[in-house]
Amino acid sequence: MPLVHDLQQSYRQLLRPLTTLLARSGITATMANLFVMLTSLAYGIWIYQPFADHGPNPYPYLLLGPFLLLRMALHVISDLLTDTEQATPAGVYSREIGLVVADAALYLPFLDLLEFSMGWVIMVGLCGVAECAGLLGVTVGASRRYDGPFGAGNRAFFFGALGLFTAWAVFVHQPLLHGIIMNWALLLAALLALLTIFRRVRGGMREAAHHE
Repeated sequence: MPLVHDLQQSYRQLLRPLTTLLARSGITATMANLFVMLTSLAYGIWIYQPFADHGPNPYPYLLLGPFLLLRMALHVISDLLTDTEQATPAGVYSREIGLVVADAALYLPFLDLLEFSMGWVIMVGLCGVAECAGLLGVTVGASRRYDGPFGAGNRAFFFGALGLFTAWAVFVHQPLLHGIIMNWALLLAALLALLTIFRRVRGGMREAAHHE
């Protein structure tokens, strides 16, 4: 999505001075990645609120979009720190594992408001498989593949919009409409994730074949 790509590029320009300061202070890409993962886990717990005895809280859903924008900015900082210190095994592992864990932590709590929960779990799993498909490019002699259309940035935009809609549905007590829209969103997200897997696998195989 061009809007998401342009936003990421703007972040890189705006955050470069801050990243330089962080690097001089001893902050590494691994630290930034772990911070993103842990804050995402904490936010996911806030969405789900497993110990609450009241109905769904709309505010975590309402603020999910801004939180995902913040997470995107932190990922950009991580990338810039990696450029500064060069990639380390710990940095690569923490980024890739942290991305999948953070996505699951933020998107699975929607289950609390959904009827077809297994379908949602499968869809979130497909998003994780898409990241694995991108990573596997490295193992076959290609680059880490970021082919779309449902990469991390576009997923953030998609689920942030669903968060806004969910908050509205809770505020105005529209569970039926919410269920209908979320079922269609589930189908769309699953298809986009499958397309992303296909494009990343195909792109990796073509790139590997070109290098032979």
